Amino acid sequence: MKTKLIELIHEKEVQMQKLAPLVDKNPLCSELFNKVLIEKAILRKKLDELNNDTFFKRIKRFLPKDQTLICDYFK
Repeated sequence: MKTKLIELIHEKEVQMQKLAPLVDKNPLCSELFNKVLIEKAILRKKLDELNNDTFFKRIKRFLPKDQTLICDYFK
């Protein structure tokens, strides 16, 4: 999974390098560049989540969260 994400990020970087000289000349290329940039950011975020996903964090998702209610302040 990580290798596939890394490959996709590299592919997006190559696309951005090809589009960079055309950004100022064509508004369509500018929009496409921005779209590729956002897709790359999403892929990087997923890769960071995979790298930081420890066993404790996975268990923590299933535990109920203690919420402070407003009535707790007036006891």
